[in-house]
Amino acid sequence: MSIVDLKKYRLVFVGPADGQTAVGDYSEDLLHHLQPYFGEIVQRRTLGPGGETARSVWQHRKAVAEHVAVGPPGRVLVHAELAAGGIAPFWSTVGLGKVPVTATVHDPPQGIWWPARTKYLAGHRLLMHGLHYPLRPVSRAIEGAANGRRTIFALSEIGRLSIEMTFPKTKTVYIPYLVRERPVIKPAHLRPKAIGFFGFVYRGKGFEQIARIRKELPDDILIRVAGRGTEMLPQADGVEIVGPVDGAQEDAFFESVRAIVIPYGKRHFYADTYPASSVAAHAFAYRTPIVCTGYGSLAEFDEQTGAVVVPMFGADPRALPAGFSAEITALVNDDARVAQLGENADRTRQERSAARTAAAYAAVWSNMLANPADP
Repeated sequence: MSIVDLKKYRLVFVGPADGQTAVGDYSEDLLHHLQPYFGEIVQRRTLGPGGETARSVWQHRKAVAEHVAVGPPGRVLVHAELAAGGIAPFWSTVGLGKVPVTATVHDPPQGIWWPARTKYLAGHRLLMHGLHYPLRPVSRAIEGAANGRRTIFALSEIGRLSIEMTFPKTKTVYIPYLVRERPVIKPAHLRPKAIGFFGFVYRGKGFEQIARIRKELPDDILIRVAGRGTEMLPQADGVEIVGPVDGAQEDAFFESVRAIVIPYGKRHFYADTYPASSVAAHAFAYRTPIVCTGYGSLAEFDEQTGAVVVPMFGADPRALPAGFSAEITALVNDDARVAQLGENADRTRQERSAARTAAAYAAVWSNMLANPADP
């Protein structure tokens, strides 16, 4: 198999800035570990969903085109990180001509679901959905035309399959969601008898299930909730709302729970989506087991990866599957099982490290550039 030395190439990387949603965090980790592979990396970092104006999108697009134009002839690769409402990375890479372009799709099967979601439109919910929902076939056709035969990365196997089925001319590659480096904290089985909800609050992330799970759990199992937007959630007995955490506060939060609970369901009314879970990756980074629904890409986890997966069995994708809280209780009260799942989560952390993830991307790019005629 032929390969190309990426040291001869300029990588033009387009993605959200660090801290601009989980996709920005992912981009930052990936970029850091891609540096050794390329002769040069230039970045165009964007705002998160709903943050860009039409003018700023045009500025991003112009800057990316300039980065391509001044690069070494025939030695430029463009890569974009695409998320549901992040319009700038998508539009910055449309129509770049013969330069090779790849993308990571974070909310498959589509890389972008709201291609016109400017800052103005994001502030007018009815107008935003009134425009995008009926034009779903159009947005899908636009994306299919833009990405054409490009190589598209997915962060779960079910996500890869959904992209392949939706855009059959693309070449899809599965690379597991990277797990960030985090400090070594107390082993999970030595932590307090508590479970955690973590992440950014929005539809389908399972925060709406907290009240039901609290009611079904024994009183001696505490629920702690942390992440952006969680400070707005209602207080309740047996539920501690921590709010946004970062750095040492994030370390302390994970050291205060035995498992992270991820009761995901259907996120929005447009279509089924198959994003990989950044919350699961966060938990594994801290060697923390997860208890999750078998919804979407979460169904790919098992106890060997550090997870207790509760099957949906045809249940309403917006509801909690039967027996979910009982699985939490059984795990939290079993020190030996928590310890084993913690060890398995640690192994997953090592297997999906940022360094290994960057190496996997580099290998695909090298082969792709050496074999441009491959479908």
